[in-house]
Amino acid sequence: MRCMVIVKASPDSEAGVMPSEPLLTAMGQYNEELVKAGIMLAGEGLQPSSKGVRVKFSGRARTVTDGPFAETRELIAGFWLWQVKSMQEAIEWLKRAPFDDDAEIEIRQVFEAEDFGTELTPELREQEERLRAQLATKT
Repeated sequence: MRCMVIVKASPDSEAGVMPSEPLLTAMGQYNEELVKAGIMLAGEGLQPSSKGVRVKFSGRARTVTDGPFAETRELIAGFWLWQVKSMQEAIEWLKRAPFDDDAEIEIRQVFEAEDFGTELTPELREQEERLRAQLATKT
């Protein structure tokens, strides 16, 4: 199963405070372990919400709001995309991550094509597979 590991923002990440060299070193070693184990598919840190925007959809209207956004607890500072055998395996890997006492991390399972049942018609499934193949050639 694939899962997204969501790193919640902190006051420091929202203020644009960069991680220390020791934390970057530890995170690099951790990411290397994930890659060697075949777990990590992708992973990135995100700029503070002050550099982001939100687009709200209401019928045909689109409203754009510039960051920063309130409620740091609800914001995302980074993510990984992992391939694991189970949620328990994801939890065990995450417990090894070099975060400090204030970090909050969320793990969410990614939908797979099979999860959509008959609503994902053969035509839609073919389109999805074609798009994934195109993406794979770009990376």
